[in-house]
Amino acid sequence: MKKYLLPLLLNLAVVATASAESPVIRLSLKEAVRLALEQNLDLKAELYTPAQAEADIRKNRAIYETHLTLNTAYQDATPYSPVLGTKYDTNSVTLTPGAYQLLPTGGTLGLSYQNIRQQNSTVSPLGTYWTSNLGLTLSQPLLKNFGRDATELNIRVSEVSKETSISHLKSRILAVVAQVKSEYFRLVSFREDLESRKASLELAQKILSETEARVRAGVLPAMEILNAQFGVSSRQKDLIDAEKAVSDQVDILSQLIHLGRNTDIITTDRPDRGTFTLNEDDALNKSLAIRPELDELKGQLISFELQTKVSRNQTLPSLNLVSSLALTGIDKDFSRNSERMGSFDYPAWSIGLQFDYPLGNQSAENDYIKNRLKVEQTKVQIDSLRSSIENEVRLAIRAVNSSYKQLDVADRARLYADERVKAYMKKIEVGLATTKDLLDVENDLATARANQIKAEVLYATSLVQYWKSTGELLDREGIRIDSSKADAVYRGVK
Repeated sequence: MKKYLLPLLLNLAVVATASAESPVIRLSLKEAVRLALEQNLDLKAELYTPAQAEADIRKNRAIYETHLTLNTAYQDATPYSPVLGTKYDTNSVTLTPGAYQLLPTGGTLGLSYQNIRQQNSTVSPLGTYWTSNLGLTLSQPLLKNFGRDATELNIRVSEVSKETSISHLKSRILAVVAQVKSEYFRLVSFREDLESRKASLELAQKILSETEARVRAGVLPAMEILNAQFGVSSRQKDLIDAEKAVSDQVDILSQLIHLGRNTDIITTDRPDRGTFTLNEDDALNKSLAIRPELDELKGQLISFELQTKVSRNQTLPSLNLVSSLALTGIDKDFSRNSERMGSFDYPAWSIGLQFDYPLGNQSAENDYIKNRLKVEQTKVQIDSLRSSIENEVRLAIRAVNSSYKQLDVADRARLYADERVKAYMKKIEVGLATTKDLLDVENDLATARANQIKAEVLYATSLVQYWKSTGELLDREGIRIDSSKADAVYRGVK
C-alpha cells in the first residue's frame, strides 16, 4: 500500500501545482462583457472627460454669483486755498462696502454705500464733516456682448461638451462590447475545432490499429500501415495547431476582460442560430438616430454654431449704456448726514454712452470667419459619416443574410460527410476501399465540422456587427450610458 501512496501524492501535488499555475474559469458571454467594461482602464479614464466638463459647467455658471466688495482709502494733503490765500491741512477716510452681479443681458448691476469723513484744519471754512451716498449703477452693453447668448456662451458650450464626451464614451463602450462578443465566439470556434481535431486523431489512431491487425493477418498489404501512420501524423500536427490557436485566443480574450495571466477560459455559451428579420430602411433610420459617433459630431456642430452666433455679435461696435442713481447726504454730524441721505432730498443721477470700435475690426471679423468654417467643415464631416454608416449597415445586413444561408449549407455538408465516413467504413470492411480512402473522407468530415462551427460563429459575429452598425447593441445587452458615473467621479474629488 505504501509503495502506491507516494506516487499518488506526487501526482496530486503536480496536479495542484498545475492548477495553481493555470486556473480554469467557466465564463458566460454576459460575464465576459461585464468584466470587460468594469476592468477596462481606458474606459475608466474616459469617465474623467465628462467629469471635467461638469466642472467647467459649474465654473461657468458661477458668472451669476453675487460679488461683495469693500474699498477703503486714507488720504492726507496740504492744498492751497485761493479763498483763504494760504494753505491748509486736510485728510479723509473712505469706506465703501458694495455688491455687484452680472445680468443675463450682459449688463452689470452694482450697489454701493460710500462713507467719507473729511477732516480739515481750523483755517478751512468747511471744517470736519461727513458725506455719504447710497448708489445703484448699471452698465449695459447695447450692441457687442448684448444678450443671453453672448453672456452664457461658455455655459452652453461646456454643457454640449459634456454631452459629446458621453457620446464618445458610448462609442468606445460600443466598440469594446462588440469586440468582446466577437472574440468570445472565436474562442468557441477554436475550442470546437480542437475537439473535432481530437476526435479525428482518435479515429485515425483506431484506423492505424485496425490496419496493423489486418496486415498481421495478411488481409492488407504492409503499404497500408504507412498510409495509416501518415494519417495519424498529419492529424497530430492539426491538433497541435488547434491547441495553439485556442491558447492564443484565450490570451486575447483574457486581455480584453483583464483576467490574470495563464488563466484558461472555458466558454459556456454557444452562438445564437435564431432567425432575425432585417429591414434595411428601418435599420438605416435607426442607425442615423442613435449612433453615438453621429451624436458626437452633432454636438460639436451645435457648439460651433453657438460660437459662430456670438462671434458675429463680436463684430459689432461696443456701445455701453452707463447709468447711476444715488441718494446723498452731508453734515458735520454722522447721524445727521445719514438722515439727509435717507430723506431723498438730495438725489443724484447720471446716464451716458460709451462707444468703442477698432478701425478695420480684423480680429473679430476673422474669428467669425473661422467659426463659420468650423461649422461648414463639421457639416461635411456629418454627411461623410452618415454615408459611411449607411454603407456599414448595408454591408452588415448582407453579411447576416449570407452567413445565415451558410448555416444550412454547412449543416448539410456535415451530414453528408458523416454518411460518407460510415459508408467507407463499411466498404473497407469488405475490401472495397483503402485506408487512404477512409482517411481522406474522414479528413473531409473534420473540415465539414470546422466549417459548421465557423458558419455558426460567422453568423453570430455578423449579427454583432449589424447591431453595432445600427447602434442598438448596447440596448440589447441592457447597457445604459448616462452621466451618472461621470458625475460620481466629479463628486469624488470635490
